[in-house]
Amino acid sequence: MKTVGILGIQGDVEAHARALERAGAAPRRVLRAAEIDACDAIIVPGGESTTISKGMDRLELWEPIRAFAASGRSVLGTCAGAILVSREARAADAHEPVATLGLLDAVAIRNAYGTQVDSFAATPAPGSDPAVADFRCVFIRAPQLTELGAAVQVLASVEGRPVLVREGNIWAATFHPELTNDPAVHAAFLSY
Repeated sequence: MKTVGILGIQGDVEAHARALERAGAAPRRVLRAAEIDACDAIIVPGGESTTISKGMDRLELWEPIRAFAASGRSVLGTCAGAILVSREARAADAHEPVATLGLLDAVAIRNAYGTQVDSFAATPAPGSDPAVADFRCVFIRAPQLTELGAAVQVLASVEGRPVLVREGNIWAATFHPELTNDPAVHAAFLSY
């Protein structure tokens, strides 16, 4: 059974933990470098990317997470986490830029779908990876991923935009897979 750390600075750690348990993993909330290093994989959850970034500064987690990814262990960023794992973050609104881990060869556009009231759910387009083809994607102040590098594989798209991608051991979902009862995204992540 894989132990999966969920970065506990902000976001729905408990919902990710339930999804991981349904997918057959042992979840653990992590806030320290040693806790992260003891895991087989980690999730950087949604929330507010600036808040999570400042927490990573305060807890000195930038380099430990980069080293974790460089070791070949899997990292999944969801919503704000997708912003943080990307090569670069840009703002669709007046927000200031946010630092990123630079793990995924993509540019994340923050709040690209609009504000909280513009939240929506959608099913991936035909042609998406069969493991997640019927998944209900929940978008809340979601980012969009653009300028994908050649090695980035699109696993699911909605309205012609990539919403679940993978580059080697780095995964990003622009939606909240933890907000459904379907553990398909977490299971796909664990299978890598």
